[in-house]
Amino acid sequence: MDGCDFAICISVSMSNFKIENIEVELKKRLPYDYNWGQKQNDLWDGYTNFIYKTWNWEELVLKMKQAILDHKLDKRELFNYAANRWFNFWSSQAVEQIFTAIEGVEPVVETTDSEKDFYLFGIPFDHKTSIFPKQFQNTYEYAHSHKPELIEWLYKNQSTQKRHHFKNRLFIVVYAKNGEHWKLKAEISLLKEAIQKYVASFRKEQLHSFTFADEQTTLSDIIWVSK
Repeated sequence: MDGCDFAICISVSMSNFKIENIEVELKKRLPYDYNWGQKQNDLWDGYTNFIYKTWNWEELVLKMKQAILDHKLDKRELFNYAANRWFNFWSSQAVEQIFTAIEGVEPVVETTDSEKDFYLFGIPFDHKTSIFPKQFQNTYEYAHSHKPELIEWLYKNQSTQKRHHFKNRLFIVVYAKNGEHWKLKAEISLLKEAIQKYVASFRKEQLHSFTFADEQTTLSDIIWVSK
């Protein structure tokens, strides 16, 4: 991974990472369209793994330019791929920090654990921020009153990348009235307010239980964030 072990890269990056600054950096991505173009795959992940060590937008742009030269890649395709991975990764890191800073939430010691990020009052959870999916084919209002239906849809339609699993997960579902849901991943202060409110009133009884292909019981819930 671009010259260092994944866990070490994350540790080095996070040592310089300030949650109060990341919202500013993430919002520098917002003026550009959110298009992937290239389907996510191991080859292009390898081209862009510098995103794990780079939380500053200007530094990221310089590394994207170098990757284009080094690998002789299309400028627009590389920009879209790297910018989207970077945006999603650092928003996720900020969310994880928000959770683990709250009393009652304990971080997972093993940083390479792909199935859980923290323990919420002793219950292990992975977290995932997801835009409200238009493929769900129901309204946001409908989803609010049929939460288990949306949760099951999110599990069954999840990415097949590294964090694919059916273990306990808290979904942060973002919804913007103007349809630009993805931009709310940069609204770290808004996400923080919703997460803190959720944990403050958390009860185990509110979790939804599912049984997927592995026959194990999965606990899940949704934290709604809208603007």
